[in-house]
This record gives sequence, C-alpha cells and structure tokens, in this order.
Amino acid sequence: MKRGLGLYAATLYAFLHLPLVILAAFSFNSSRFTVWEGLSLHWYREVLRDPNLAEAAVNSIEIALVSTVLSTIVGTACAYGFWKRRDRVLSGALYLSLVTPEIVMGVSLLAFFQWIFRFLHWRLGLHTVILAHVAFSIAYVVIVVAARLRTLDGSLEEAAMDLGASEWEAFRLVTLPALLPAVVAAAMLALTVSFDDYVITSMVAGVDSETLPMWIYATARRGANPSINAISALIVVFFGALILLSERLRRSEP
Repeated sequence: MKRGLGLYAATLYAFLHLPLVILAAFSFNSSRFTVWEGLSLHWYREVLRDPNLAEAAVNSIEIALVSTVLSTIVGTACAYGFWKRRDRVLSGALYLSLVTPEIVMGVSLLAFFQWIFRFLHWRLGLHTVILAHVAFSIAYVVIVVAARLRTLDGSLEEAAMDLGASEWEAFRLVTLPALLPAVVAAAMLALTVSFDDYVITSMVAGVDSETLPMWIYATARRGANPSINAISALIVVFFGALILLSERLRRSEP
C-alpha cells in the first residue's frame, strides 16, 4: 500500500514538473518555435547579448542582495525576540504577511510610499523595491530561524551569563553559532523570494528599476521569444540548487 502511494506521489510530482523539463529542452532548440530542429546554444548567446536583459538582471541581483542582507538581520533579531518573549499574538501576526495576497500587499505598499513621499519628495525606484522586498522577506527569515531556535536550550545562554558574559556576548558566542545554519538557509530563501517576485515589484518599481521577472513578463507578452526559455532554465537550475542547499542547512543538526 505504502509503495503504491509512493509511486503515485512520485508520478504526480514528475508530471507537475514536466513543463519545466520541456522549457529546459526547448532552450536548446535552434528554432524560434516549438518545433524541434536541432541542438543549439544560440538562445543562450542571445541572452548574453541583450543589454536590456543584462540591466534587468543587474537590478534584480542588486535588489535581492541588499534586501536579503537587511531582511536576514532584522528577521533574525525578530525571531530571537519572539523566542525570548514567546508571545503567541506577535508570533501569529507574523503569518499575516504570508497569507496576504501579493496584489493586496503591493497596493498597500504603493499607497504607503505615495503618502510618505509627499513629505520626503522621493520617487519610486530601486530603493522602494528594496524596502518592499524587505517587508515581505522578513517573515520567511523569522519562520526559518524560529524553527531552529525551538531546538536550542535556553539555559546555555543563562550559563554563559553566570560565567560573566554579557547578554550580547552570550548571544554572539553561544546562540548565534548554533543559529548560523538556519540564518544562512533563511538568507538563501529570502534571496530566492526577492529575486523571483513580480507582482509587488511591478507596483513599486520606478521607470529605471525594471527587474528580470518584469523583463520576462513584458517580453512574453510581445510574443514567442526563445531567450525566455534560456534565461528561465538558468534561473530554475540556480535557484533550485540554492533551495536544496538551504533545506539541507536548515535540517542540519545544531
């Protein structure tokens, strides 16, 4: 019975990922259309030659890196605070950003930026995209780090402070090293989520802050372009490996 269910689950999993396999295969097709004509790296070379795509990719990388650093620092601090205080209301409110539809969060962030910019006289740009990404990435970091914290013994910090360490030293020398695999895993997850986001980014981005997902969407709307297959295949491979590594780090022993 269990073997049959396992085979059924594996078959369903493989079927759901069949479109990704087809996408990767046609990224090596020499034809512009979904008619196989032979192996070719032409579309990967086209990806490297497109200046608009390069600019969008650089914007995405810059946004993802900066927002990942900020959200990881803030999210780790929040997770540590929740662990110390153990407030169920605050912990439950954390999941609100996860269940809120992206379109709603995007509209709310845009309204907030438009209101606050009346006083600061700023415009939409990379900085607003970074702030938006930090806002929704923090929850992912908190969840991953908090899961690790629940496996730690809080008495270790108390013992360190009894031996003369300050509260900061106890955290830096005792808790943080044990949290490091989860912090790295959370950072990888935040990087993936930030790089991949389209809905929220498209609402808070300025005219000079197009990201790679926005470029892919705009290009796909203009018609078939096999370069999309190539860049999408690269994204799937890179971030797939990143997520697998993140999960391995998250499950590693403290």
